[in-house]
Amino acid sequence: MTSDISEIPDARRRTLVWLLPVLWTLGFGLWGLSRQGSVWRDEAATWQVAARPAGEIWEMLGNVDAVHGLYYLLMHGLFEVFGAGTTTLRLPSVLAVAAAAACVALIGRRLAGFWAGLGGGLALALLPAVQFHLQEGRPYALVTAGAGLSTLLLVSLLADAGAEGPPGGGPERPRGRRWPRWTAYGLTVLACALLNWLSLLVLPAHAATLWWVRAGRGVVGRWAVASAGAVAGALPLVLFSRSQSDQVSWIPPLTWHMMIGPGILLAVGGLGAVLDRPRAGRLSAAAVGLPLLAVPQLGLAGISLARPLFLDRYVLFGMVGLALLVGAGLGAGVRAAAPRFPRGSAVLVPGVVGVGMLALLPVALADRAPASRIDDVLAVAGEVARLKQPGDAVLFVPAARRDTALVSPGAFAGLADIALERGPGASATLKGEEAEPDRIRAALLGQRRVLLVTDAARVAKPWRAARDAAKAAVLRERFTVVADRQVRGRRVTVYERR
Repeated sequence: MTSDISEIPDARRRTLVWLLPVLWTLGFGLWGLSRQGSVWRDEAATWQVAARPAGEIWEMLGNVDAVHGLYYLLMHGLFEVFGAGTTTLRLPSVLAVAAAAACVALIGRRLAGFWAGLGGGLALALLPAVQFHLQEGRPYALVTAGAGLSTLLLVSLLADAGAEGPPGGGPERPRGRRWPRWTAYGLTVLACALLNWLSLLVLPAHAATLWWVRAGRGVVGRWAVASAGAVAGALPLVLFSRSQSDQVSWIPPLTWHMMIGPGILLAVGGLGAVLDRPRAGRLSAAAVGLPLLAVPQLGLAGISLARPLFLDRYVLFGMVGLALLVGAGLGAGVRAAAPRFPRGSAVLVPGVVGVGMLALLPVALADRAPASRIDDVLAVAGEVARLKQPGDAVLFVPAARRDTALVSPGAFAGLADIALERGPGASATLKGEEAEPDRIRAALLGQRRVLLVTDAARVAKPWRAARDAAKAAVLRERFTVVADRQVRGRRVTVYERR
């Protein structure tokens, strides 16, 4: 591929700039998609909820996980059509990151030229944070795709409104044709908010871009209307989900060491912005990418000072900004090298991406191994299937470890869940409702053999709940351990009555 982009037909150029990143991301995402047949606890929540009838999911959302309601219903539909499995669970994230890569490429081409678009689109899937969520059965990759699309729409609207940009931008369109795109912008932001309402932090990032390029009052007004509509649509979910805030009570308070990673990302992004040579009032990759990277990170950090919420996956969509800045830096490198090395500059972007792939290969291999996650609900289910005998009972400590039975019910067939009073479906909860400690104690005393499913020693936390203390006391006083298996973060122990 020549560095003189003018030699490539324009139609082919427009196609290649997004198609190559899409194919690259799809190949990268499909590689090792099953993660050696493992599923960890967060993905198990998606799996077991998506497998329920839609009515039960809707009822559950009134008690827990309302913030992920749209995602669960989407996955329910996919499970109904394609069946439950690791491919159905994770393929939406692969497709979403591929779509986000296409958006980065199109934005980069419009703002900084072909090589910037191609480099940014190829770089997105290589970013370590994106690699982790590329094959994750959770909604964060879908939010990233939505952020990429909303940013692409904003850039096209700003360019059409007359903001300055480099060669490659499209011709200005009549004003009447902008409202459909503003409507699409607002609906995209709303959809992302319904998947995870912290994605609304994309709006102050876009506001910073509008300020940077000195957008006119008409553009700012239309953006404000579209944004207000998205916020208004998401507001009921935001207010209702606050009643379920205990779900995130485990997130630790913000500390300085938690900001080291974001600080490094901001430094890398800042370097890309410098190479892009940004100027105030000019629509550039820096004007779009730097706010998209920095504002959500800093905004979430500010929120976390009042309520601990700082998890990098909540602002994963900011990686769209980092990829755009990386692409801008690569594009600047090609432009600088072309006069002296016209042939060599053509391989700069593929070469840098290839070197990056080799440098980050240990990260890619680690993310595709079961050990990359804290546990594996399928592995311990296999141990239960091997160890159980007719007439055995089963206990879960804490009760959330019942997820392994919900994801792999066949492995637990024939086992009596003696602590469970109402199942997850009947109780409209994630883990079901367990009986009072006295009833659990009485049920345990009537058993000959009990299988206890819990966390492996390296990740286990003290058993503080009254029900769990009752289980532990009876097992310690009346039973003897006859088998103990620890596998991939989970543990199954077999007890026999003395």
